[in-house]
Amino acid sequence: MKILITGVAGFIGTNTALNLLKKKHEIYGLDNFDDFNSIKLKKFRLSKLKKYKNFKFQKINIVSRKLLLKFISSNKIDTIIHLAGQAGVRYSYINPSKYISSNVIGFLNLVLAAKINNIKKILYASSSSVYGNTNKFPLKENQKLNQINIYAVSKMLNEKIAETYSKISNIKFIGLRFFTIYGEYGRPDMFLFKMFKSSSTKKKFYLNNKGNHERDFTYIKDVTLILEKLLTRRTRKNVVLNVCSNNPKNILKITKLFQKQNRLKVKYIKKHKADILKTHGDNTQIKKVSGFKNFSKFNDNLFNIFDWYKKNKIYNL
Repeated sequence: MKILITGVAGFIGTNTALNLLKKKHEIYGLDNFDDFNSIKLKKFRLSKLKKYKNFKFQKINIVSRKLLLKFISSNKIDTIIHLAGQAGVRYSYINPSKYISSNVIGFLNLVLAAKINNIKKILYASSSSVYGNTNKFPLKENQKLNQINIYAVSKMLNEKIAETYSKISNIKFIGLRFFTIYGEYGRPDMFLFKMFKSSSTKKKFYLNNKGNHERDFTYIKDVTLILEKLLTRRTRKNVVLNVCSNNPKNILKITKLFQKQNRLKVKYIKKHKADILKTHGDNTQIKKVSGFKNFSKFNDNLFNIFDWYKKNKIYNL
């Protein structure tokens, strides 16, 4: 299968590509190497992918419709896994227009290119942030959405675009509301990798809201297996699914668990206005649709990931 992965040098993109490359799929990767996230880490991830002969990479910004269309048309893509876009809830308060450009216009360009080239399936990254703050848990796909930042709005608009084009094209869409994904090749701005770096460099770890948050942590290797299964599963023309473990963890408890085995200086700070207090998704539908059942346990992975982190010194530079 010829699969296009956008955002291939990112956290989820790299892990997804590695899994599919090992399964002998032809992977065509795109990334614009935006400097919002570390360029050196993107190059590091990309170096792992370039070891495979069945991998082809092109530096393209999906906002450029002409370049995107040319690449897709010339490579006869079968399926698209769309993981590119502007990440970061907090940054959406600083530069909201970038989210509309990258996440909305970029996604629309991709859909139009797929329509022109008769591509039958697009899997795309949505987010648990579309639910906003709520007291109704676990979160189910059919409940009312309540976006509280532009990042979440951009993801909701992606879902609306997919819903519309599923009716006027032959494309099947699978929207993936990712909850808190963690694991190898992770983003350095996320909770675990910030904690790891503070421990390794003996610097203070700043813990928002005194750790009074709960997150539905979902292991990256579970995510890659789910995506692999969804490539060939039969679905409706348009479906949106939670990708989550259905097992939220308290941030303060994780921090204390880590401190039992590693030195860590913690400084408690106030809650950021962009932060949601709790995420907890219902994963009934993703299990049913994908056939993936056995989600990894967070405590089993925490210290293994820290060991991986310490071996990959580039994360401490």
